[in-house]
Amino acid sequence: MARILVVDDEIGIRELLSEILYDEGHTVELAENAAQARAARLRSRPDLVLLDIWMPDTDGVSLLKEWNSQGLLDMPVVMMSGHATVDTAVEATRIGAVDFLEKPITLQKLLKTISSALARPVVSPMAASTVSIPDQRSTGVNQPLTTTPISAGHTEPVAEVDNSKLGSIPLDQPLREARDEFERIYFEYHLGRENHSMTRVSEKTGLERTHLYRKLKQLGIDSSRKRNTNQ
Repeated sequence: MARILVVDDEIGIRELLSEILYDEGHTVELAENAAQARAARLRSRPDLVLLDIWMPDTDGVSLLKEWNSQGLLDMPVVMMSGHATVDTAVEATRIGAVDFLEKPITLQKLLKTISSALARPVVSPMAASTVSIPDQRSTGVNQPLTTTPISAGHTEPVAEVDNSKLGSIPLDQPLREARDEFERIYFEYHLGRENHSMTRVSEKTGLERTHLYRKLKQLGIDSSRKRNTNQ
């Protein structure tokens, strides 16, 4: 399961790719322009970026150059376009893109390209100082996914994951059903930890609020903030 950032100014493309990637078990964050993509990248490093070339404010190639110059191109980036020339695709690859998808994108081509891109190691000279590494033993390294402070009101002992729940998921059931059970535990954990603040849960899980609400509804999870009936 990978965290994938989809950057495209066409809402239809974003929603289509989002649905496909969700069905494949990935976590998806959406951005409709370069500004949103920058913000998403600074919050946490995605495992993969699908980046449209033609966007109204800043085009994808310019954003790719920007990330490269800032040492932020430490994740595989796959460019997308329905109008790009061969020269544009070559330039993007030279800058650091790992592949190129031509629109309309077929399901088979999309999944094959993503699988290949995720399997490729991507190393940035500045990566060690800008992102956290799972097996990092040194101290003082930025860890974007864990440094958001918990508000003073979070005194409930809900920050701990109940591992007994994870261990109770039957492994002899279909993958989709097992994944639903895991996601239910995952989202209930974050809802409790963030006191049902959908904004913070959205940031923590990397899901756009619209898709977060849809996912919670699909899993049968009540996203409303619980009231204390003893007050």
